[in-house]
Amino acid sequence: MNSPVAEPGTSYVLTLSCADQPGIVHAVTGALLAAGGNITDSQQYGSPATGKFFMRVAVDTALGYDQLHASLEPVAAGFGMEWQLHVAGTPVRTLILASKAAHCLNDLLFLQRSGTLPIDIPAIVSNHRELEDLAAFYGIPFHHVPVTAETKAQAEDTLRGIMADQGVELVVLARYMQVLSDRLCTELTGRAINIHHSFLPSFKGARPYHQAHARGVKIIGATAHYVTAALDEGPIIEQEVIRVDHARSAEQLVAMGRSVEGRTLAQAVQWHAEHRVLLDGNRTVVFN
Repeated sequence: MNSPVAEPGTSYVLTLSCADQPGIVHAVTGALLAAGGNITDSQQYGSPATGKFFMRVAVDTALGYDQLHASLEPVAAGFGMEWQLHVAGTPVRTLILASKAAHCLNDLLFLQRSGTLPIDIPAIVSNHRELEDLAAFYGIPFHHVPVTAETKAQAEDTLRGIMADQGVELVVLARYMQVLSDRLCTELTGRAINIHHSFLPSFKGARPYHQAHARGVKIIGATAHYVTAALDEGPIIEQEVIRVDHARSAEQLVAMGRSVEGRTLAQAVQWHAEHRVLLDGNRTVVFN
């Protein structure tokens, strides 16, 4: 794999995790200092539940990517770190999957176009054609990949081909109403984000907001999480809730829910693209 392109004076983001032990921060910051780095932001967390240490460091240095990476390798090896070095601000290649609902997809496309989300969107994949015009409006290639029980494996192979051809780093399920296979979920561990309403496990199935309205709920919301084989139970990145009351109609709950879903998904995608989310088992550490 080719190294990221970095000009002299580039900003980088280093993320790492390892067993919590003395001397990690000192070793990392010392290595960055020796590499001529100026640390502009540093956050760390030691998980008492798992005994793991997590760190995110933003640093400016005149070194190229390969040089900086090489200077950090001995420290990473010495502490048994899982780590990544990113060129700060580089857009993350992001494939969006959607079905018929446009709200989450539209929010992501608008925010990306306006420069708010540091992602590139090389393609949109849908199992229906309803969103083709929206993709065309933003000038993004649209791939119609129908999915049935008989064609699911073939459809996922098509999806893999698109990901490989486009150099996709992140997959976002923007109200994509298909369950990914266990195999594909495993392949995308930590690289696929889904959104769903926060009523789960209650009000499953069709028309969840109407079900919630019939029960007189007082809070609605959304959850953005990484995709796992356990449906809608992956590590949570972001959640939002808003209060409602008896005067709201079911249709108003649907509209409010769509707004929350769009904001929550966009926030999760932004934090991921800025390398602020680290996995801690079935939980996340989010440095924001």
